[in-house]
Amino acid sequence: MFVWTGDGPPRGTPGTDDRWMEVRNHVRMRYRRHPDGSLTPLRQPNVDTGMGLERLEMVLRGHCSVFETEGLVPWVRGVRDVWDLRDEPLRLVGDHLRSSVVVVGDGVRPSNTGRGYVLRRLLRRVLTTLWRDEPSRSLSDLPTGPVRHTLDGFRQGVTVDEVREVLSGEERRFRELLRRGRPVVRRRRSRGPLTDEDYRDLHDTHGLPRDLVDGLLSEVG
Repeated sequence: MFVWTGDGPPRGTPGTDDRWMEVRNHVRMRYRRHPDGSLTPLRQPNVDTGMGLERLEMVLRGHCSVFETEGLVPWVRGVRDVWDLRDEPLRLVGDHLRSSVVVVGDGVRPSNTGRGYVLRRLLRRVLTTLWRDEPSRSLSDLPTGPVRHTLDGFRQGVTVDEVREVLSGEERRFRELLRRGRPVVRRRRSRGPLTDEDYRDLHDTHGLPRDLVDGLLSEVG
């Protein structure tokens, strides 16, 4: 289901004009995929419905952006006020921190596998964005209001202090990893372009995942 969000009568199609916004979709669930790749019909086929809550609220309330919706406004204001961010960095940090709080509230903690790795990637992208212009920025400065608003909205039992402890702990680990990783990547890069073997060694020996190495390489140039 697509809704026209532009001014005036609808024009074009969802594939040709990004002012068409998808708010709902249906996916037919018909088969079970086995480890060998084969498919067998499900005993009870069904339809999975996906709906973007913020997008639906945006359309119904006549907003121009999902970042004007109830769940994201506190994050936009809080992030903007404490770190003076604008435009894409503001939206990224606000969205990723809100998602991180929900995941932490569900009991997930940063790790190198599964859901914990998703949380780790979210937080590290936030930190990379914050530190791009000002390395002294810290998640410890995150205001209480947005965190409390999200925890209450999702009816999660953890406290704001528990969330802060998780975020701050991951920040400390990431700072230390960057401190150790920068000189290692610089030395490796001075020998020439990195190979797949270099990436494997940096991961296995120094604990530097490929996406982090690529980020450090962008600093080297």
